[in-house]
Amino acid sequence: MFEIFQKYLNDKIELSNSEIQLIESFCKPKKLRKKQFLCQEGDVWHYNAFICRGLVKTFSIAENGTEHIINFSPENYWTGDRESLINGTPSRLNIDAIEPTELILIEKSDFEKLCADIPQLNQMVNQIIQKSFIVSQGRILANISFTAEEKYQNFLEKYPHIVNRIPQHMIASYIGITPETLTRLRRNMVKK
Repeated sequence: MFEIFQKYLNDKIELSNSEIQLIESFCKPKKLRKKQFLCQEGDVWHYNAFICRGLVKTFSIAENGTEHIINFSPENYWTGDRESLINGTPSRLNIDAIEPTELILIEKSDFEKLCADIPQLNQMVNQIIQKSFIVSQGRILANISFTAEEKYQNFLEKYPHIVNRIPQHMIASYIGITPETLTRLRRNMVKK
């Protein structure tokens, strides 16, 4: 599993063999079965998690039982609850596997040490956080200003590599529409 993470890192930054060995020494591999939780609401999240294979979703459950999906993380994505990680507070989110998933976990304190000892890793992390912020900002804007059809079209354009791996009701939850509305949109798109 580490080889996948190492390839990801090597594609982004230059690392010496000793830096790679240091990173590997802090990596904890983990496997999830389909529908197995990585994090549950109320847990305190302690890791930086990198998806090697598979697909997870990050979501919350409303009081009425409705699932609100915040994020999908396929291979070569990072996942976790940043608020819980930084503040040390119980998570308000759940993360579970849509598919069997293999990931690398690095404890917060170990990750901070790695970033302090390897400046190019720290720079990569900062770039990822900046891109993540931009993506979140775009998602908020889309949710408050796009029509249902535009939201779905935007999802298809941004995530063509995972759209066929996600059940339709989850896509509907992610873009903030009902499954029935999504079915109608898809039917209308086929007719065009």
